[in-house]
Amino acid sequence: MSSGAPATDLDPGEAARQTLAQRRSEQLLSAAAQLMERDGSQSVSMHAVAEEAGVSVGLIYRYFGGKHDLLLAVIVNVLDAFGRQVPAAIQAAGADPVTRLAAAFRAYCEVIDSHRHAAVLTHRESKSLSDEGLETIKRLEVETSEPLRTVIREGIDAGVLTPVDVDLVAYDLLLLAQAWPLKHWYFERTLGFEDYVRRQTALALAALLQPHRRRSYRHLLEAAG
Repeated sequence: MSSGAPATDLDPGEAARQTLAQRRSEQLLSAAAQLMERDGSQSVSMHAVAEEAGVSVGLIYRYFGGKHDLLLAVIVNVLDAFGRQVPAAIQAAGADPVTRLAAAFRAYCEVIDSHRHAAVLTHRESKSLSDEGLETIKRLEVETSEPLRTVIREGIDAGVLTPVDVDLVAYDLLLLAQAWPLKHWYFERTLGFEDYVRRQTALALAALLQPHRRRSYRHLLEAAG
């Protein structure tokens, strides 16, 4: 769900109201994600979401028209986070295409980790969406993965990465990010989040880097060993 107009464009009272509304929305989405991931969206009532979030049912209906709207909003919230955090991470990484690629992958993983219940829910419950809702998700998924495709193309153009199928590699990396919550029950026995990101980054770069450029990125490849 979008956060609305920047607070700097509003008077203090309106900015405070929008901040409160955003916090309430995030509270509801978090509660819904946890319950739906645990029990399935069909089994979760709006009353259960309200109880989990510690609010009234009436408050939920101020934000969402019904359970299907709430499910869609939970999934869109993750994609919106991709849309904000991934480009920001790439920009902060500087000009080097490999560093930008590593930063992009880390940002996807960080979003997934902070929305773990919603990420699992996306895989399990997207079939419950309306046709219109499903098309919205597909469109946003393509849009929010474009920064990853862009940095891969940059690396190929710079002669640092081997020529590859950009779409295939981009979605391979997204699936690696999404595997963290889906198989967290397994990975958590031996890997923390930081280890997971470092090792997956190293494995991906070991396959993508031009052999003669690997020495320059030894610090990113070390975790593969």
